Amino acid sequence: IEIAPFLDFLHFFFFFFSYISMPDLLLNDLPTHIHWLSLFLQSDLAAPPTSVPAKQAPPFGYNYPTMHPAYQQNPAPRPDSSPSHGGYNPPGYQPYSQVLTLVSLGGLGGVSELEAETLRPVNLLQERNILPPKYTPPPEPNLSNDLRKVNCSPDTFRCTLTNIPQTQALLNKARLPLGLLLHPFRDLTQLPVITSNTIVRCRSCRTYINPFVSFLDQRRWKRNLCYRVNDVPDEFMYNPVTRSYGEPHKRPEVQNSTVEFIASSDYMLRPPQPAVYLFVLDVSHNAVESGYLNVFCQSLLDNLEKLPGDTRTRIGFVTFDSTVHFYNLQEGLSQPQMLVVSDIDDVFIPTHDNLLVNLKESKELVKDLLNALPGMFTHTRETQSALGPALQAAYKLMCPTGGRVSVFQTQLPTLGAGLLQSREDPNLRSSTKHLGPATDFYKKLALDCSGQQIGVDLFLLSSQYSDLASLACVSKYSAGSVFYYPSFHHVHNTAQSQKFQKDLQRYLTRKIGFEAVMRIRCTKGLSIHTFHGNFFVRSTDLLSLANVNPDSGFAVQMSIEGSLADTSLACFQAALLYTSSKGKRRIRVHTLCLPVVSQLSEVFAGADIQAITCLLANMAIDRSISSSLSDARDALVNAVVDCLTAYRANGSNIQPSGLITPAALRLFPLYVLALLKQKALRTGTSTRLDERVFSMCELKCQPLLQIMRMAHPDLYRIDNMTDQAALHLNESVIPQPHLLQLTAEKLTREGAFLMDCGSVMFLWLGKCCNETFIRDVLGYPNYASLPSNMTEIPELQTMYSERTRAFISWLLESRTFHPAHSILSFSRDDTSAKTSFFQHLVEDRTESAFSYYEFLLHIQQQMSK
Repeated sequence: IEIAPFLDFLHFFFFFFSYISMPDLLLNDLPTHIHWLSLFLQSDLAAPPTSVPAKQAPPFGYNYPTMHPAYQQNPAPRPDSSPSHGGYNPPGYQPYSQVLTLVSLGGLGGVSELEAETLRPVNLLQERNILPPKYTPPPEPNLSNDLRKVNCSPDTFRCTLTNIPQTQALLNKARLPLGLLLHPFRDLTQLPVITSNTIVRCRSCRTYINPFVSFLDQRRWKRNLCYRVNDVPDEFMYNPVTRSYGEPHKRPEVQNSTVEFIASSDYMLRPPQPAVYLFVLDVSHNAVESGYLNVFCQSLLDNLEKLPGDTRTRIGFVTFDSTVHFYNLQEGLSQPQMLVVSDIDDVFIPTHDNLLVNLKESKELVKDLLNALPGMFTHTRETQSALGPALQAAYKLMCPTGGRVSVFQTQLPTLGAGLLQSREDPNLRSSTKHLGPATDFYKKLALDCSGQQIGVDLFLLSSQYSDLASLACVSKYSAGSVFYYPSFHHVHNTAQSQKFQKDLQRYLTRKIGFEAVMRIRCTKGLSIHTFHGNFFVRSTDLLSLANVNPDSGFAVQMSIEGSLADTSLACFQAALLYTSSKGKRRIRVHTLCLPVVSQLSEVFAGADIQAITCLLANMAIDRSISSSLSDARDALVNAVVDCLTAYRANGSNIQPSGLITPAALRLFPLYVLALLKQKALRTGTSTRLDERVFSMCELKCQPLLQIMRMAHPDLYRIDNMTDQAALHLNESVIPQPHLLQLTAEKLTREGAFLMDCGSVMFLWLGKCCNETFIRDVLGYPNYASLPSNMTEIPELQTMYSERTRAFISWLLESRTFHPAHSILSFSRDDTSAKTSFFQHLVEDRTESAFSYYEFLLHIQQQMSK
């Protein structure tokens, strides 16, 4: 007898039993029972099957180990299906165990329908299809419509909990981290810029006026962080937008949660600095052979006019091998003059005015130098690298003004201050030693640079170990950025060369802020205790950012020091004070408002699982460096175990079997497993030390969405895209294929699959992929004719090509991280990219890591201890 009809029979029997014993409960769910009764009357018990169904072919790819029967894949499950009832449920149906658990959940009285859905218990061991088919926006705070409209965009400012617990005890009970994720300088299409002689701030806590203050009358307003009453300045009575008087509550500062003020002289310790750019270039034999110098010089030539700045913009160049070379570009010279300093123990700096020149006045000499540089060192046999002395020289050059130093390095520094020895043993790449710096030289230099408003960005283009753990400190503590291109070669690795070129174009032309500081304030009772990102902490809540760029993210851990019972709202404000490339002092202010709650169920309901995952990733990186990678991995697993244990212990009175989580946290174990398989934190797999460290750097300083795509990429099937549910933007049709689980079971030999990992995209083609797709999208007649080094989709005048390119362009343009950081790699069975592609299928088992189902069993086992 088949199990599904038998279950129908049991439900039919339960129908009559319920009618006798629980008529009220029966009537409440009468449509469901009628549905099941009709299924029984039409079931196979009444009419046995006439034929035995054919045995299904096993799924393509790696199979899961033996699993709970309800966890097996069904051919075409509905999003709301429950495996325990044959893969289909009538509308509104919930298993009784879930209904009873939901009813008994503490603090559920009076919750909204949306909140009830986030609290819906999910048995992860039975419901495999938990990944939403579309990208889901972050949870919206339970605020009034008026407050919700003016709240800060989650792309800029997010909290791990959209419902703030009243006390630290309640937060501890939930076992969830409280913290903020910020992307404070991101590119914005609409930004209110306010010019005013008076910037209105609280006299006590110095918070900027924002949409969440309250006006007691036209002359007084009450601060939403410290609750102090302040006077409204006379100038604030005039609204520059409506050009009317007497309506301070309609000023742009009070109508927008993100604003930018033109700062007065009160916000300046010195006149605003000009935009100053210094390029420090490795010209050793290894560097010249890689060909990076040609790519760099051509990119800078192409974008010289686009460098952010004004008529005061200054530029300079330093090259180095075993010696350090300066270039006199003073206006009036017939050609650039090269000055060689061989004493690297005490580098002598020639006259500054000749070396950092006005770009407008010396543009032709700069172009001459860029055209000449690639050929100047073509025949060099110098293999040594004096990076440390070159950085010391750069520091001395930039001290009078501050600015940005861009360093290009291709090997391990071997001479002078900051020299390093190889610490990587290729036979012990699974080891987690040497994640911290070997010397404090680069950190000390970075702190000196930060004190003089100098930010250092590092480009490492190396085919061999270069001790990025040490070198990255020069950027980490000066608020710089780190770029890494392993195995870079302009001929032999065209994908890396293209990525470097596109990254450079973005880097050279993106917006930049100089001599910046950022302060974060929060409601009285909340406190900040740990920052994550690239910066120098000047005081408990003030970050020093010599440079700030639109691609950097920050994270903040918080705690609750005092009770918030006296307020219904908690507010957070980030204020970024910086000098624009045009020499204007500006203050960008972001304000986030969230409700304060007293029930544990509300804390769970307001969990933002992506923000939680990103904050935990930052915390894990710190733990791996300060303690060990093993401790960091254990801490991540324990975060899931503790949270689900807390939910089970405090969330319900009924303890159903399985691994139960509220719907708001259903992706928590999956995302943590994805982090454990990420290069930064994985074990048991050969991982180059520099690649691991770079992955750690990315997790520590990228915006939230970029971190999530790195850890848990988006997978789509794109060979069968249709116009159904497509977006129509600017006369373009953008297909919207569903997100797929990251498992090889979802791959087919007939399909084409796009994996978006943030900074790289993979296009995986099955061996039997539709030849029409290959011809119309890739421009080749069949699978066998595809070249192994193809990295871009050609522009073909076919419907398939236009549809595919429109979708990929939309993916790139819809993110805050710039599309210049993305390339395409084509993964086929005969290419090395296949390995990298399959490593991102985080739900599958590997030789050294759990499958998703095994990880769930491991979590369940840990919870039972």
